[in-house]
Amino acid sequence: MRGPVTQFLFEFISFGIKQAWACLFGGAMVALLLGTFLFYPDGALLPRYDFLTLSAIAIQAGFLITKLETWEEARVILVFHIVGTVMEIFKTSAGSWIYPEEAYLRILGVPLFSGFMYASVGSYIARVWRIFEFRFDRFPPLWLQGLLALAIYINFFTHHFTIDIRLTLYAATLAIYGPCVIWFRPDEKHRFMPMVVGLLLVALFIWFAENIGTYARAWSYPHQDGVNWSPVSIQKLGSWYLLMIISFVLVAAVHRAGPPKAGKA
Repeated sequence: MRGPVTQFLFEFISFGIKQAWACLFGGAMVALLLGTFLFYPDGALLPRYDFLTLSAIAIQAGFLITKLETWEEARVILVFHIVGTVMEIFKTSAGSWIYPEEAYLRILGVPLFSGFMYASVGSYIARVWRIFEFRFDRFPPLWLQGLLALAIYINFFTHHFTIDIRLTLYAATLAIYGPCVIWFRPDEKHRFMPMVVGLLLVALFIWFAENIGTYARAWSYPHQDGVNWSPVSIQKLGSWYLLMIISFVLVAAVHRAGPPKAGKA
């Protein structure tokens, strides 16, 4: 690097490579969804959904064996897997979305691979935190973040029966995380980004991945339950943003926040 332009380009490429490495689990799951949609044989003895479940288990086991994830991180991801599966059972019973194919490995009509889609979000947060050596300024108290995450999770259920407080929750995330700055290290130096911007960007990429998942008929929303596929509503971006808060808080309970390292910021 001989100047600021080449330094920026190098850090940008390094940032992209590290992000791809952090997305390894989620990327593998999206590739499986699309690959099985295009090439999985019709009438196979093992249903496609069950193949996805067994593949996800194999990927998670491989992560632990190769130490790409720690057991402590895996326990947090397991919690997020359970949290996501419970919500899947409720949401499918409420008609929010459906799983159009059959499966043996399922709970109340929800194939078990669906929980791994939530777990991939937790895996990404845990890995990106470690790979980029996250540090924070004005990090909110964990108990306050926990209350926010609990309120978000409860609202995912209760808005079907009573008032939806989603706008209030958006405002709460801005009040709690608005002052927070995240420091990350793409190369030698730590760079900074507003915490809320980081959460929104991750939610946007998850929304892109969800469009691929629904195109691959892994699940379908009511407006997609037909011959012609249509994109996922942009309103779902807000749901993923709120779900990111839950994932972040679970991982934050493991990776304790600290100030930027001296000389790096």
